[in-house]
Formats: sequence, C-alpha cells, structure tokens
Amino acid sequence: MAKELTVPVPRLTVITLGVSDIRASIAFYDSLGFSRRLKATGEAVAFYDTGGPVLALYPWDQLAADAALPDNPRPSTFRGMTLAWNCRTRAEVDAVLAFAVDKGATRLKAAHETDYGGYAGYFTDPDGHPWEVVVAPGIDVGDDRRVHLAE
Repeated sequence: MAKELTVPVPRLTVITLGVSDIRASIAFYDSLGFSRRLKATGEAVAFYDTGGPVLALYPWDQLAADAALPDNPRPSTFRGMTLAWNCRTRAEVDAVLAFAVDKGATRLKAAHETDYGGYAGYFTDPDGHPWEVVVAPGIDVGDDRRVHLAE
C-alpha cells in the first residue's frame, strides 16, 4: 500500500538574480533603498528585504552552474519574466521610475495608462533584469510594504 504524500504549502520565498558584477549590483540595489540582510555573506551573495519574498543577487556564472544551465550566451532579449514594484499612486510610479534611472537603471518604457485601468512603466537594472513600476486596480500596497490583492 502506497503512502499518500502530504501536499506542501506553496510559497515563493526568494527571487535570485544572476549578476555580472556583484559589487556594482549591490551598490545599485543599496541605492534603490532595499535593506540588505545577512551582510556576513560579503560579496558571495547579497540578500535584500523587499517586504515580501527576499531578493538575492548571485554571480551569473555561479547561478547558472548551480541550476545546471549554460551561462553563455547571456540573453540580451526578453527573458520571459519581470519583477514588479507596485505603488500606491500614479505620482509614486513616476517618482520611482525617475529615482531608479537616477541611480543607474535604464528606462525601458515611460509610465503610461494601461488597458486594464492602471499606470505603469519599466526600467532595467544594470544586468538587464526588467522591473515594472505600477499602480493597478485591485492591488493595494499596505503600510507593511506588502501587496494586498482584492478578493
């Protein structure tokens, strides 16, 4: 008789970004205001408190090896995923985009009205990881910095 498996609780806990220059990436994410934790890891890996899942930075080639994937060629096109920085207002979207660009990000798309009634724009970090900066109906950002979804 086979033992029935217990269904695990689904959770997203860490998003790890492969980066070309760990020092430069640490400086960039520090400048955006994310709070670095576990600094004892030095420049081997960097962990940031985001108010939700942890954001980790790890050398690109080492992350590829850990995942058993080739590290070259490195994609210069859309990778099929984005990170999001949800905001409370349209003015905050504009402010975040300007702030990120001032700190070294590259603007991909200026903030604009979306077809779903939101307001969004995009930037990339120094390694080309795309970030959407957005305010969207049904998605609120609480004082706890967490996203709260409407029922």
